[in-house]
Amino acid sequence: MNMNIFLRLIPLLLMIATATAADSKPPNIVLIMADDLGWKDLHCYGNEKLDTPNLDRLAEQGLLFTDAYSAAPVCTPTRAALMTGESPARLNITNHAGGHPPNFQKPGTDLITPIWLRHLPLERVTLAEQLKAAGYATGFVGKWHLSQRSRFDTSSDQDQPTEPELRPEHQGFDINIGGCRFGGPPSYFSPYGIPNLQGKTDGEYLPDRCADECIRFIDSAQSDGDRPFFLCWWNYSVHYPFQAPDDLIAKYEERKGPGVKNPTYAAMIEGMDQAIGKLIKSIDEQGLDEDTLIIFTSDNGPFATDVRPLRAEKGFLYEGGIRVPMIVRWPGHVRPATQTSTPVITMDIHATILDAANLQTDSSNTPDGVSLLSMLEDESDLERDSIYFHYPNYAFHKQNRLGSAIRSGDYKLIKYYDDDSIELYDLKNDISESRNIAVRMPEKAEQLRTKLEAWLKETNASQPQHAK
Repeated sequence: MNMNIFLRLIPLLLMIATATAADSKPPNIVLIMADDLGWKDLHCYGNEKLDTPNLDRLAEQGLLFTDAYSAAPVCTPTRAALMTGESPARLNITNHAGGHPPNFQKPGTDLITPIWLRHLPLERVTLAEQLKAAGYATGFVGKWHLSQRSRFDTSSDQDQPTEPELRPEHQGFDINIGGCRFGGPPSYFSPYGIPNLQGKTDGEYLPDRCADECIRFIDSAQSDGDRPFFLCWWNYSVHYPFQAPDDLIAKYEERKGPGVKNPTYAAMIEGMDQAIGKLIKSIDEQGLDEDTLIIFTSDNGPFATDVRPLRAEKGFLYEGGIRVPMIVRWPGHVRPATQTSTPVITMDIHATILDAANLQTDSSNTPDGVSLLSMLEDESDLERDSIYFHYPNYAFHKQNRLGSAIRSGDYKLIKYYDDDSIELYDLKNDISESRNIAVRMPEKAEQLRTKLEAWLKETNASQPQHAK
């Protein structure tokens, strides 16, 4: 080759080598999960009464999912599904950790709920453990709720780990700030009453403090040889108790009405948004934005707020209990300001993160999700027929019926265990689930029921039993 031509090619060759090296480096991953945040609880999801500029901006910079679902209508099962990639049915972690006593039977009914596992066992290989083994710095901040030692457990203490031994630092995370058995904090203002999160100043607001801890973790990871990092920030917000800064509460008192049923709850949403904005700003200012995959979602539907046009709330298999916001930003991989109506579910997040880090599902786990990476990068169709839900328990409010559900295309079927009845809805034309069309479409109803029951059998899902 002519030397002059070779010299002119050197810059191009260097560019190609640099791009190849950048592409081969695993991304940083930030997984932000709100607690009890509903599908309509962000401005970018259509609630014009709420101010959520930071999450709105995240949606403008990435992909917004209109049909994202939590793995369950309550928190603990969704969290376990996220960590393992398995459905709550397969895990037999089907209810919130505290829950009701074993063999619970609601007064006036003859159904006995099955016994479920109330914590994530240490022998389960978690997402954090896989990423840590691959060289990631791993940090956890916020609500864990996977370490419950049940008061109903009669086994010897010598045979079982203690609650602190089930916390995130024993499940693959290098650090754990605030993660314990608590489903909600005793207080959102310092002193918080959380055993592993001491307030720095009285009156400090929990979301702000958690944002600072997230930034501190990323700074530490960057100073430690520029390792890729995996940050789980599982917000306590917006779970009960409803508490927020006075100025934000006053702001939403002025907006009370449709879209703002509870001004304090609305204030908590904006307070959380502000804290998330602080973290994203830090990531961007450090020039980490293009190297960082950010995923935002919620663990289930909301409680005691305005869910319209969806039906019901947390603890129900209707859309209000399981349809949640989800936003993904990854510059250079995800086209900005885009939306998709493709149905996705919590376990897909697990599969997607592993795929982005070029890792395979651990052989001890049975994947119930699919990677969204091709869909994110190429906007290709997701090759999956159905997603499934199983909730054979009563929520804390005990107002729900025990059931399982399937969504296939635009249709959703719910099967109930009290009388073996079914409900069928066309979500495209009836997002409020106001018209049960099972009688009008018996073939579709039977098709989906058959598929649902086959899935329940395949996952060995525990089911309620009628009292004798």
